[in-house]
Amino acid sequence: MRPLASLLLAALLPLINLAEADPAKTLRIASFNTELSRKGPGLLLRDLQRGKDPQIAAILQTLTEADADVLVLQGIDWDYEGRSLAELRNLLAKRIPSYGHIYAARPNTGMQTGHDMDGDGRLGTARDAQGYGRFTGQDGMAILSRLPILRDDVRDLSALLWQDLPGATLPTHPDGTPFPSRDALAAQRLSTTGHWVVPVLLPSGEPLSVLAFQATPPLFDGPEDRNGLRNQDEIRLWQVLLDGGLGPTPADPWVIVGGANLDPDKGAGRRAAIADLLRDPRLQDPRPRDSAGHTDTVNWGTSGPMRVDYVLPSQALQVVASGLIWPANIPAKDGDADRPASRHALVWTDLQIP
Repeated sequence: MRPLASLLLAALLPLINLAEADPAKTLRIASFNTELSRKGPGLLLRDLQRGKDPQIAAILQTLTEADADVLVLQGIDWDYEGRSLAELRNLLAKRIPSYGHIYAARPNTGMQTGHDMDGDGRLGTARDAQGYGRFTGQDGMAILSRLPILRDDVRDLSALLWQDLPGATLPTHPDGTPFPSRDALAAQRLSTTGHWVVPVLLPSGEPLSVLAFQATPPLFDGPEDRNGLRNQDEIRLWQVLLDGGLGPTPADPWVIVGGANLDPDKGAGRRAAIADLLRDPRLQDPRPRDSAGHTDTVNWGTSGPMRVDYVLPSQALQVVASGLIWPANIPAKDGDADRPASRHALVWTDLQIP
């Protein structure tokens, strides 16, 4: 079921140890920013149901090639009844074994605050939401799982106020006053999209906690560096959680999965945040590579390729293999050049089941 993944494994043999691997006893965790978000509510569901959209077809092919057991998606619009996610699952079920369990909480994207959150003097814009969004649920997250999701044990940290994160670094005006205002900052949630702790039940009966997130790009702000600081603290949240600073810590085993929008070595942003996380001795970094040996997971064009998407298992788990799958190009509209179905690669990691 994983033809491209098999080729990737062959390319990675010098870099990973497969001596003890048993395919029947491995679990594949994947993260993929699908970039399926549309310009208005209901449009993604419409396109999924029509079955004629080349981008959706290419994304479905990428997900089919990955054939992950637990799949964390970003860039997928949320709706109140979960109809878009259910339709995506139904389409996938025609290709690969079905995902019997799904999870998608309301994201912070598009959730209006009633405050001028970016200091531009206007209210009700996409930047005045808890997370950038022109409508509720734009660019949300979702989890598809073949393993049972322990819904009663899910922790959604998305409502955590930024100022309540221990050690938070908050944006200020040059005179040191809160940016954009004291009231706005007091209402600002930390999570741009969401931070979830979602336990899934392993065949052994032991839970595996999936720590899912999607952080803001550290760009599109002013000298106050609001988005850069927020991105830094969104990434750092996981270490604060593991330190016990946000209540109960996730029990081993766990895996951090999602989009940090930050490369440890290049590009804008406070790169020390992701570098510190990757060096944390409680987790391991498989450094997945594509068939050409590259570790970059996105290509935004002018800013070049970067590594911004991650699957980071705890030290209690044995990594068997890892890799990247780039989605196919699709025909562009209006005579432009073809473009990738998503600028992001799907990131996958195979873990030995305890």
